[in-house]
Amino acid sequence: MYIRRILLGIVFMGLIVGGFFAYKIYAAIFSPNTTFNNDEAYVYVPTDATYEDVEATLEPLLEDMNSFKQVAERKGYLANIKGGKYAIKKGMNNNDIINSLRSNNIPVKVAFNNQETLADLAGRISVQLEPDSLTLLSSFDDPEFLKANGFDKNTGLSMYIPNSYEFFWNTSASQFRERMLKEYKRFWNTDRLQKAKALGLKPSEVISLASIVHKETAKVDERPRVAGVYLNRLRKKMLLQADPTVIYALKLHNNDFDTIIKRVLYKDLEIDSPYNTYKYAGVPPGPITMPDISAIDAVLNPEKHDYYYFVANVENFGYHKFAKTLSQHNRNKAQYIRWINEKNINR
Repeated sequence: MYIRRILLGIVFMGLIVGGFFAYKIYAAIFSPNTTFNNDEAYVYVPTDATYEDVEATLEPLLEDMNSFKQVAERKGYLANIKGGKYAIKKGMNNNDIINSLRSNNIPVKVAFNNQETLADLAGRISVQLEPDSLTLLSSFDDPEFLKANGFDKNTGLSMYIPNSYEFFWNTSASQFRERMLKEYKRFWNTDRLQKAKALGLKPSEVISLASIVHKETAKVDERPRVAGVYLNRLRKKMLLQADPTVIYALKLHNNDFDTIIKRVLYKDLEIDSPYNTYKYAGVPPGPITMPDISAIDAVLNPEKHDYYYFVANVENFGYHKFAKTLSQHNRNKAQYIRWINEKNINR
């Protein structure tokens, strides 16, 4: 009887201890383990991250890192860490957190427009995706990639069609570049290619001309008319004489794209650069900025008219006065010069 009681006592104690450990394991796996007040928090796990990297990211968000690590070890997460952006919801337990980190990489919206150079674009993308700007720029500038796909150092920016795209945060620089090439080819569909051919322009030339249109006017409804002026000039073998190309040539010459130039001076027109359309005929060798899609489509769908000149309209700011003859243009220009002098805009 006495031995039986001892055995029962041992069994009972075993059940208690076993139950305690079972409870601890259950609690470690299924008890809420978040410490933030928002409904959701996001964590960014770098490519090739170690568990220590993940721990440093999660520590401000979790109440008990020890229990998280125990569950992570049991579920094999420590040997299978994946980079990306992940969501952790308030009140999640360790099991749910690890499941999210293993399989719920969340896409991010990546948007860009109006960059003047590939370096600017690299900087813009680097704040939205994992790769740094130098890695991105090295990928964008890769001579072999550019040559293999019909671009060069002047036209490389043409490949990036400004829009909003969905990527995984841990997309590499080369993956981003390849995706943009696909988007470029998708953008240049049969309809757009046929329109470019009808104008006697290559897609890269359309984008270069569109970049001038983009710089000349921010008014989307005026862009087809401005595009029509430049296309009329090209057909007549006239110089484009676009001030934005001179500004770009000056920035390129000085290697300073942060310079703000509000007024082009006569001496500026003498700069020897293939981008100076006061000296060199035809479309510049590459875009002077990343044009909006509206500017590209304005070149492909220009307004048909007999205008060859235009100047800023000081009576309707943002728009321009158009002229068919040089004498009419000079009258419009004189009005603009008087206004700009009154405002004391010297540069």
